[in-house]
Amino acid sequence: MLTVMGIMAERSNINMVGTRVDITKIMELNPRRVGEIKVEFTFPSDHQYSDQERQLLENTARACPVSNSLSSELKQTIIFKY
Repeated sequence: MLTVMGIMAERSNINMVGTRVDITKIMELNPRRVGEIKVEFTFPSDHQYSDQERQLLENTARACPVSNSLSSELKQTIIFKY
């Protein structure tokens, strides 16, 4: 997600330097498998993103081809902190 967001940000002249991503996996027991992935983006507090820039970044993350290749049974929770 961060890679495609970075590509889009570069094309759109949006500064993402210092953005952090924390990923948490939540396991299921029966059968044992990953049930949920939480992806939390934290953008630098000194960057001021317009509503349009935020929407572009968020839409790009949600359109990630890797994310969209995962099983539909896997819950993906994506959080954006500006």
